Amino acid sequence: MNSKDDPIARFLQSPAFGVVGASRRRHKYGNKVLRCYQQAGRRAIAVNPRETEIEGANCVATVLELPEEVRSLSVITPPAVTERIVEQAIAKGIEHVWMQPGAESERAVAACLAAGINVIADGECLLVVLGYRER
Repeated sequence: MNSKDDPIARFLQSPAFGVVGASRRRHKYGNKVLRCYQQAGRRAIAVNPRETEIEGANCVATVLELPEEVRSLSVITPPAVTERIVEQAIAKGIEHVWMQPGAESERAVAACLAAGINVIADGECLLVVLGYRER
């Protein structure tokens, strides 16, 4: 299978990644996903309305504030929040959304598909794909 057919490979081609649900608390998956990108040498911007910086990465309050080079969005939020995040992602022109395990919502997936967004919501986990190691 070539990368044009592989949703994860297409997701990972982004020059920068948004991490929605990023947290200062290191035991939370939103923090681990942010650190995973950092360990892999990838640029990640945390999305958290209450923080300005997490793990040395700048934060923005909403998806709409992400820099233009962010084309891929990791979502680590409860499903009802994921639905609101997808609305923002569509408005922002995000090309790829990866709903991490537990963040999936049928409505959010349907909205992504209707908007032509490459969506990953099948239980695949970024931490596994990129080989995250706790440090």
